[in-house]
Amino acid sequence: MERHRIILEKLNKEKHLEVSELCDILDVSAVTIRKDLKLLEQKGLLYRTHGGASLENPYINERTVIDKEKISVEEKNGIAQLAASRIVENDSILIASGTTVQALSKFIKAKNKLTVITSSLHVVLHLIHDKNIEILQLGGYVRHSSASVIGNYAEYILKNVSCSKLFLGVDGIDLEYGLSTTNLEEAELNKKMLRAAQKVVVLADFSKFGKKSFARICDLSKVDEIITDKRISNAIKKKLEDKEIKVTIVD
Repeated sequence: MERHRIILEKLNKEKHLEVSELCDILDVSAVTIRKDLKLLEQKGLLYRTHGGASLENPYINERTVIDKEKISVEEKNGIAQLAASRIVENDSILIASGTTVQALSKFIKAKNKLTVITSSLHVVLHLIHDKNIEILQLGGYVRHSSASVIGNYAEYILKNVSCSKLFLGVDGIDLEYGLSTTNLEEAELNKKMLRAAQKVVVLADFSKFGKKSFARICDLSKVDEIITDKRISNAIKKKLEDKEIKVTIVD
């Protein structure tokens, strides 16, 4: 069927599509598009997501930080470099775990003095040689897959601090489900980080949108800004902006 060919061609280019977007392109109803997507999913040609379709399974399994470092490297570095520009003189920031926020630490240049609180061991190793950066490494059990800490010790420290910004990496961003990660304890730690920060900046490449994972962190109302790459779909960008989230796209 011609409609199916157009859907698959566009999906191969954009990786994720919204039902509303396909309605406009094909000039058919949402009911028709959903039937098309259901049929194509049954044939194993795509995955249906909330309000759309994706080439990738929207449910994420845990992968090691070593594996994730090899994915979308150029995009992650661009996002990280732009995010570093959000740090101001004498700032105090929280950096969570994940390969994109880990990349952020490579681009941080302290303006006078900077305080960094982080759960990531790799972030500490990147920043430790800069004497203008005061580092508070959260303590607790170390997750081998992410080289970051989790648990009550880290959560206790966060009860007694306040930072201007949290730079947060996630495994999934879903318009209804919100932000999510593959580990329940990490999600709990992220929730404590949210409470300790005045502003939440999510760093995520295009592949994280339309995805959800086992452990929910929060809904999108907690997010102030998302920094991503140019492959994010226009439909998702608009829906995020409709939720009053600033979406910054790296060229």
